[in-house]
Amino acid sequence: MDYFRIQGGRRLNGRVTVEGAKNAALPLMAASLLTTGRLRLTNVGPLADIRNLGTLLDRLGVNVHFGDDDTITMQASDESCSEAPYDIVKTMRASICVLGPMLARRKRAVVSMPGGCAFGTRPIDLHLKGLAKLGARIELEGGNVVASCDRLRGATVFLGGANGPTVLGTANVMSAATLAEGRTVIESAACEPEIVDLANMLNRMGARIRGAGSPRIVIDGVEALGGCEHRVMPDRIVAGTYAIAAAMTNGDVILDDFPYDSLLAAINHLEEVGVHVQKLDPNADDLRCSVRVTSDRVLRPTILTTQPHPGFPTDLQAQFMALLSIAEGNSIVTEKIYTERFLHVAELSRMGAQVYRQGSTAVISGVRALHGAPVMASDLRASASLVLAGLAAHGETVISRVYHLDRGYSNMERVLTALGASIERCKETKAEPAEDSVPSIIPAIRGAGLTARAARDT
Repeated sequence: MDYFRIQGGRRLNGRVTVEGAKNAALPLMAASLLTTGRLRLTNVGPLADIRNLGTLLDRLGVNVHFGDDDTITMQASDESCSEAPYDIVKTMRASICVLGPMLARRKRAVVSMPGGCAFGTRPIDLHLKGLAKLGARIELEGGNVVASCDRLRGATVFLGGANGPTVLGTANVMSAATLAEGRTVIESAACEPEIVDLANMLNRMGARIRGAGSPRIVIDGVEALGGCEHRVMPDRIVAGTYAIAAAMTNGDVILDDFPYDSLLAAINHLEEVGVHVQKLDPNADDLRCSVRVTSDRVLRPTILTTQPHPGFPTDLQAQFMALLSIAEGNSIVTEKIYTERFLHVAELSRMGAQVYRQGSTAVISGVRALHGAPVMASDLRASASLVLAGLAAHGETVISRVYHLDRGYSNMERVLTALGASIERCKETKAEPAEDSVPSIIPAIRGAGLTARAARDT
């Protein structure tokens, strides 16, 4: 099992291009089930989740070819298979995005129920209710969702949930509705940029969708869809992560293909803290532009609440908490999307962060020192927050179980090394220890030294 070894206290400096968005690419890939036409995606990173979904699509009769230049070509050749097995679905929850497209095209879909994430359950009831409104017959058998229909029919579908609209649920229902008979109206649809990206590609394939990016999406069903070529949007979470990394190390980093318009809430909070995200060309397209990220020497506290887009994204909450742990003063973070998404708190505390959690709210008292320590990654975004903390801390940080990071960041250690960080990927040679023990590969880190903020000030 791989782990990261980081020597903290180095400023990041340089230029990096933001990779394609994983959360956009997955439903785009699933759309290959809607057609027998050839679908070609560009700007797709070599991520574990992308490979896993490619394996699933292959099992579902889609020829999937991964190119050497961040491209994927897909074309369905056998539509007789309609079952997504548990052995693949269990590797990532986003496999559920094949449900709507497969049902609409093949009239039957059997998809293993996805499990919960490490930070809590993420039910798919809204997905199923939405598809049922379109005329699907839904049954649960042996841990599988079994959906069937003669032909889906347009309807008005409400997708609002207790914690806001469902993004993957919106993608599933919108994709299915493209081949439904008549008009479908999705009310309380997710407004995330990834939904807009999916709608744009589906329209290129021949769909008739309008309103994507707003709470109401209208889809007029068509008889068939064709193939197309589509460039995946930049990953707003990766962009935000590297912007925070630059700030925590008092660095000076240029990010190309930065999805400025998708990160307005995060940029607003970065500016409150003392991080400057400057567009290099004021007239550039806000969907993809180049920005320079710098920060004040003393960071300020802030109050933030995660919300559905266009609010502050939950997928940047952990990374922002790492940043606030070295701000001067008390910050408050409230998690409204996944109220249990705080597994990173205990690990950041091992590095000297002072975080006090009460329910879905955490109070972060900024400290003058983050110290390297052995820590354990628990999920994708929590893992990223530990890397950021390790970059800013004094001494050595060793992060185990970094396979989580490989699900959402392409070669993160190489990107950070190119920016001047001291980070290396190593392989563990001994058996993995129990979760509540310190990994045997990790030496104890002792001794005081230069503080995180002092490192920023050098």
